[in-house]
Amino acid sequence: MERTHMSAFALYQTMSVDVSPPAKKSSPSVAVKKKKKKENGVTIKKVSAVKAQVQTEKRKKQKKLLKSVKREESLKHSTEEVEEECVNGEDEGLEALLTSLTRVNNSRERASRLFQWLINPIPAKAFFRETWEKKPILVQRQNPSYYKGLFSTAEFDRILREEDVQYGVNLDITSYIDGKRETHNPPGRALPFTVWDFYESGCSIRMLNPQAFSSTVWNVLSILQEQFGSMAGANVYLTPPGTQGFAPHYDDIEAFVVQLEGKKHWRVYNPRTDDEVLPVVSSPNFDEADIGDPIMEVVLEAGDLLYFPRGFIHQGDCLPDAHSLHITISSFQKNSWGDLLQKVVPVALEVAMEEDVEFRQGLPLDYLTYMGVQNSDKDDPRRVKFFSRIGNLMKKLSNYAPVDAAVDQKAKDFLHDCLPPALTPEELASSVQGAPIKWECGQVMDAGAQINSQTRVRVLRAGCARLCSDGEAVHLHYTTDNSRVYHKEEPKSFEIKSEHTDAVEFLIHSYPNFVTVESFPCEAKEEKVELAELLFERGIIHMEEPL
Repeated sequence: MERTHMSAFALYQTMSVDVSPPAKKSSPSVAVKKKKKKENGVTIKKVSAVKAQVQTEKRKKQKKLLKSVKREESLKHSTEEVEEECVNGEDEGLEALLTSLTRVNNSRERASRLFQWLINPIPAKAFFRETWEKKPILVQRQNPSYYKGLFSTAEFDRILREEDVQYGVNLDITSYIDGKRETHNPPGRALPFTVWDFYESGCSIRMLNPQAFSSTVWNVLSILQEQFGSMAGANVYLTPPGTQGFAPHYDDIEAFVVQLEGKKHWRVYNPRTDDEVLPVVSSPNFDEADIGDPIMEVVLEAGDLLYFPRGFIHQGDCLPDAHSLHITISSFQKNSWGDLLQKVVPVALEVAMEEDVEFRQGLPLDYLTYMGVQNSDKDDPRRVKFFSRIGNLMKKLSNYAPVDAAVDQKAKDFLHDCLPPALTPEELASSVQGAPIKWECGQVMDAGAQINSQTRVRVLRAGCARLCSDGEAVHLHYTTDNSRVYHKEEPKSFEIKSEHTDAVEFLIHSYPNFVTVESFPCEAKEEKVELAELLFERGIIHMEEPL
């Protein structure tokens, strides 16, 4: 199927999502039980009218202070000149782009610019409006160096020689011959002698988590995860000429296939049924007879990009005259409305049963005689009444939905999934990771940064920390101590004193502006410095000036 330069294909499937109105009634967090009330998913006890009034005035002052700080900082730290330097021209190389992004003051802006470079020349807004989750799209550039520096076969070889790459954990050896898909992983470490022997025998090599070994892949993914609001992952695939490593299948992620070296022949197929549109899990391997004719058939060359949504069946094979190296950047696994509702509905039902007698009233004495599968064909008015009652209860259930608390649960999962931030030189020089303290001449030298009330600080990234309540206490969840290996570390969080929660919120909402420790809305000066030191030691904030 012949395709023109940067083809955009017809809309295959458009899904509309009906967004529910805001809950009419706040309710307890996911972990909390009865006799407590909620405000925006955070548990509070009943307070007197006087205390409520004091809190209201405190919030007003905090908002006023925050606005004032933002005005001052926006004047001082204007990034207009930097933004002009960072225009995402299609010919800008990755190394130059990443360097220019270090001068962008806002991590969300960095993510937006990097994603725009990834899909150039398609405008990002148009992509998310017309293509995202809907249809595949191809970008052909005739520029083999466009993605140069992201990953290479030379780096693949270096990693095999220098790193502890384990079969089945970090690397798979695969083949797909005569309709049969096989994995050939021996036990133990993947050493170059064995890996390249498999390759010479016609096997494909898949590296499962290149971000654990490649600082560039780590940097790119750690930036892009802020664009998606969901974990960004990657696999690297090296395929010998004239071979295929994987059977036709579909995935449960949004896939960006980035061709790095050589070329590869791809076929993409529509979801077979409505049930396979935006699937919850990946498919098994398919036979050719199961999938019909491709809707897209292309050859990706170095510098090209192919995107397809989850649920679109795909297969790629190498042409006889060249090897293929590509990296698939992925995101949006288990990040649907349904995934959120799985956290909302059980708790909403628990709260409704605690607070609404209608949910506790007994079922009809004879309901088993006219309900159930064996009675489903009966024309019985009692069935109509029963379904009507269920429908009314379902409508009422939304009034008890702890939406904000459920979103916080999703956020905690996301923060655990996240890669740690890859620090810029400026961030390293002004954060705990770059503190100059060292052992020298038999003693500790440069014994640490001194934080005082005039020190200017901010959170390290827009999304690196989040306040969440478990119903009894408020914890700060953060990403800065995460591992580059997926879930190698337990989720990172610590309890925040109630008198410090306003200050942490203030810091988070002040980003990307730096604020003085003195401006923290805490009662005592000592508390402000104490909180700043705690957040600095955890790597959550950094200073405006180098240490």
